Amino acid sequence: MAHRIGIIGGDGIGPEVIAEGLKVIEAAGVALDTVDYDLGGARYGRDGTVLPDEILDEWRQLDALYLGAVGTPEVPPGVIERGLLLKMRFSLDLYVNLRPFVLPAKGIDCCVVRENTEGTYAGEGGFLRQGTPYEIATQGSVNTRHGVERAVRFAFDLAMTRRRHLTLVHKTNVLTFSGDLWERTFNEVAEDYPGVETAYNHVDAACIYFVQSPQQYDVIVTDNLFGDILTDLGGAVSGGIGLASSANLNPDRTSPSMFEPVHGSAPDIAGKGIANPKAAILSGAMMLDFLGESDAAARVEAACADPSTDVEGTVAIGDAIAGLLA
Repeated sequence: MAHRIGIIGGDGIGPEVIAEGLKVIEAAGVALDTVDYDLGGARYGRDGTVLPDEILDEWRQLDALYLGAVGTPEVPPGVIERGLLLKMRFSLDLYVNLRPFVLPAKGIDCCVVRENTEGTYAGEGGFLRQGTPYEIATQGSVNTRHGVERAVRFAFDLAMTRRRHLTLVHKTNVLTFSGDLWERTFNEVAEDYPGVETAYNHVDAACIYFVQSPQQYDVIVTDNLFGDILTDLGGAVSGGIGLASSANLNPDRTSPSMFEPVHGSAPDIAGKGIANPKAAILSGAMMLDFLGESDAAARVEAACADPSTDVEGTVAIGDAIAGLLA
């Protein structure tokens, strides 16, 4: 049976790179039953639509979501991010953001498990005396034992399938409440995984190590904000943002998981046919693996790593990768 996939091409280069991802998935021999959704900055600009609840209800009947990129310069910051991306994560309980970083030439092979529904992105906070010289803005970090533990357990389970090393990244010396919860939870869960070696890094130190010696890492687990920053740095040191794939996972499979490249909509190069689609294609491979198509996923990843696919042009790259899978 074909997997039922919701396609959100989105804005800018999003539709271009997703088209190549779908081409490659077809070449890998996996059948998809796709449903297209017109969402993003352009749609918001036309009629004010961001993410209606009825579309969320439709998505709950799908197997996965495949997203290109959303956002346009004309839309104020926060409208699409909170109204579409964060609403999707919270409503579908996509509580793990998984980002792999692989660059064999430099010995880099690690992944970051980012808690995806809490922390500073939960929306706690507000204004007092807004617009006056005495304005106050607060933005709290929401951390629950339940939310932290399920992300940590996912990371330990992942480490068990890899090199059995897991690093917690936080800032416990300053964030003495949220950091304490994360550290205690991490240490308690570690008792259930005696075969996994553990370590701890402050987030500022981890940024240094990501640049100087990323080879030391296997699996990292961290909170929402730190994970957002650290994973972009990881993309920069492991081949560039054009290779940065990601998965927003509901590991319990109570709703569809979402897979997307993290390079953004890049409106300055949209329509020029020069965007690198490999991040979208690799995100598609992550989707295939999550759907149980592990052999096809491995073949797609191997094709993306083949030097013969290092050509110029969005369609040309997609064709080169698909050609290796035919």
